[in-house]
Amino acid sequence: MRRGLLGALALLLIGLAVAVPVAVTTFVGTERAVTIGAHNATARPTFDGHIRIMAGPLLPELRMPSDAPLGIGAQVILRDSPDTDLERVLAQDAAIASQPEGEIAAMTSEISQMAFLALQRGAAVGVMAMVLAAGVWWAVGPRRRRELRRSWPPTPRQALVAGAMGIVLIGALMVYLPDPSTHRETAWVPIRQEFPELPDEPRLARVEISRGAASATSKAIVEGALDTYRESLRFYSDLARKAEGLAVRAPEPGQSTALVVTDRHDNVGMDPVARQVADAAQVSFVLDLGDDTSNGASWEAFSINSLRQTFADLPIVAVAGNHDTGRHIRQEMERQDFLILDGEPVEVEGVRILGESDPRSSGLTAGYNGNESDNIQAISEQDEALARTACEDGEVTLLATHSSASARRTLEQGCVDLAISGHLHRQVGPTTVEGPAGTATSLTIGSTGGAVYAFALGTKLRRDAQVAVLTFEDGRVVGFQIVTFRPGAEIVIGDYTPLPGPAPATVD
Repeated sequence: MRRGLLGALALLLIGLAVAVPVAVTTFVGTERAVTIGAHNATARPTFDGHIRIMAGPLLPELRMPSDAPLGIGAQVILRDSPDTDLERVLAQDAAIASQPEGEIAAMTSEISQMAFLALQRGAAVGVMAMVLAAGVWWAVGPRRRRELRRSWPPTPRQALVAGAMGIVLIGALMVYLPDPSTHRETAWVPIRQEFPELPDEPRLARVEISRGAASATSKAIVEGALDTYRESLRFYSDLARKAEGLAVRAPEPGQSTALVVTDRHDNVGMDPVARQVADAAQVSFVLDLGDDTSNGASWEAFSINSLRQTFADLPIVAVAGNHDTGRHIRQEMERQDFLILDGEPVEVEGVRILGESDPRSSGLTAGYNGNESDNIQAISEQDEALARTACEDGEVTLLATHSSASARRTLEQGCVDLAISGHLHRQVGPTTVEGPAGTATSLTIGSTGGAVYAFALGTKLRRDAQVAVLTFEDGRVVGFQIVTFRPGAEIVIGDYTPLPGPAPATVD
């Protein structure tokens, strides 16, 4: 019994002795393509306890503590941006940096995935080593093991062979070890020491910047971005504080609420503001009507990251808009656990919802392909399909589409209580329609990002921004309230608007 336990312990030690170095070397040797702000980037894990951002020879490096266990950090090398305007790229980076939580969460997730895969590989190799050791032990057998013990110490020839094998193994392991010649000494100073005009923001107190030729000669380049950062941080932080405890209607007993956002167009600055409305209204979930991005590019995943991080504790139900083209944004929504409506009714917090992404978001038969007839046909087909589904189901209370053009037939038939949409960047409605199946209300709300055309990211709102709070009772939409944010930081709380009740049942 004792010998068996000792044998098992020996195998475990062998497994650990192999698994730990393999996992660690695999982890630090992993490199992954990521998107950070407006840039493609490459991330590599480290054990120096910092997130280090390198943006090329003309700009200084930045770093901040990672606060991760075991001193895990990352080296992030920013590559080129799909945007060809340098000033605009720097402005985008600065505006994103004013609300960095989504990007931090995304990087943490990437590093966690790399760590998990490295642990998997280390464990697999460790188990293989244990099986191999056990197999060799069994194959040698007790008789041969006794002979080997009696013949100890080995002959010079045996010792030479064993030594050569050990050198080969050590050489194989050295391949995985980092090259010490690549390590660079960098002088780090607090970022406010180089740029004392930065705002007194707690998160900046932990940021350091490299001191050298880059920081000395790039101040003119960086200054413009810092101005954008300061203005964006000031405007949206002040607006979020102003929205705190907003006097919006909270649900009464037996009721629940949802927050509606749409057409954010990358303006992550409005996310904390929208969160204040959600908290005041005690919402149960968030409904995202699409156009979270401007171009649907992979680097715009920061907009999805920000929305998820801002509403990390709430379900997010979403449709993609016509600007969320291609597969990147939908994939990021799925990765961030958004519930993407796909043309079939779903139950969310007791509410039956129907919706579908804008067909122009696919980038295939429609989208920005220059053929308007394809776009019209795709919307028309979606309109007919959604109406058919809603009317056959009979229990759908809320229709969520990016464009109101996809809800016309459903409204005409009166098969939902409320059809809500975005796309127009301005409020239209509410409009009540009497149909064969009952009374329906249509409502289009304005851009939550305050977007003009397809762009909203900047130092402040470009036009009125809106969110809506929907109220439900017994699984039905019973009312809504719209909150508008003006470019001058004025907040307008609209009246609570009850929806017409269902028509009384007729008696033959």
